[in-house]
Amino acid sequence: RHFMPGHRMVSTMPMALVSLILGVASASPIRSRTLSTPRLSKTQSLSRSPMLSPRRRLSSVQATDLQPERRSSRFGPIGRLYQRIFPKGSRKYQTGNTVANEYDSWTTDGILEYYWGEHIHLGYYSPEEQAKGYKKKNFIGAKFDFIDRMVEWSGMLDLPAGPKQILDVGCGFGGTTRYLAKNYFQDSTVTGITISPEQVARGRALAKEQGVDNAKFELKDALAMDYPDNSFDIVWACESGEHMPSKIKYVEEMTRVLKPGGVLVFATWCQRDQPPVFTEEENNELQFLYDEWAHPHFVSIETYKKIMRATGKLEKVDSDDWNRFTLPSWRHSIWVGVYDPWIVVRKPWTWRKCLRDGICLERMHRAFAKGLMQYGMLKAVK
Repeated sequence: RHFMPGHRMVSTMPMALVSLILGVASASPIRSRTLSTPRLSKTQSLSRSPMLSPRRRLSSVQATDLQPERRSSRFGPIGRLYQRIFPKGSRKYQTGNTVANEYDSWTTDGILEYYWGEHIHLGYYSPEEQAKGYKKKNFIGAKFDFIDRMVEWSGMLDLPAGPKQILDVGCGFGGTTRYLAKNYFQDSTVTGITISPEQVARGRALAKEQGVDNAKFELKDALAMDYPDNSFDIVWACESGEHMPSKIKYVEEMTRVLKPGGVLVFATWCQRDQPPVFTEEENNELQFLYDEWAHPHFVSIETYKKIMRATGKLEKVDSDDWNRFTLPSWRHSIWVGVYDPWIVVRKPWTWRKCLRDGICLERMHRAFAKGLMQYGMLKAVK
């Protein structure tokens, strides 16, 4: 079902599809380069000055919590053909329902779960694994490795008292929720929340099927959770911040429901910090990445850290860029479809969508490889 070492033959049709994806994506102004992480600018006086109140710091951060404007771009012949067929991002963020509807669709057609397994997030590839060739690693196994590494990095296992209540914000159909419940917190309750009714239903069905009684799933808006203050020992989120229209409210709500002494940890796609100011080509590429997968906008890792500090409630705020560990996931996602295309072949009504997703995966890869995008890892203690 999933790509494993030993595959040697690829059919002509899938290879043609990959050539189309790579060729169309190369029409983008973003060109593939060796992975490099740009130097971050020094933290502004916002995070240093003790004279600024949390309210004023939030006001200052709000100015950075904005979207760049769409710009025109220059394309070659393939790009012009692409622009004619797919003139702009097809799933532009409108409201929270936009995200819910997209995830409902991805859940019901079964294609995302077929290829990505139960975990709708990138995988972890060590430098040694990348040197050997990322396609030699099991695609689904890389996602389990990511969870284990995130748990280790967060420091949550060092909490003096065993955590009893864990919250997974933006849980998808609950792969990580169930994994945490089965492997780390067997005597605790792990709650996953999502705004997709289909994901809640699928998460509950899989938990029952797998006998994971301490994992539960609820339909909730991460920006307006109705949990009481100080409800959870750990608040975890993996690749949900991208869809949040307000990154400030996102962090504030997770902080509010976290107990004092508890750990907040989240992973999220980020755009690089400014300066240098985004070029016309970079703005154009970011706009496509916003509009194709229902993202309101991204912010930088540094902006998230400022938001976290501005709550006035979080200590030991720390971050990292895991681009160097997650970059292979984008193209690996394409290749698993190449080696096993038949679920898509049998569903012709999904062809256009899957082609667009393949193109977006490649353009994501190039944006991360160039350093326009970063993979933000953030953590703090309340």
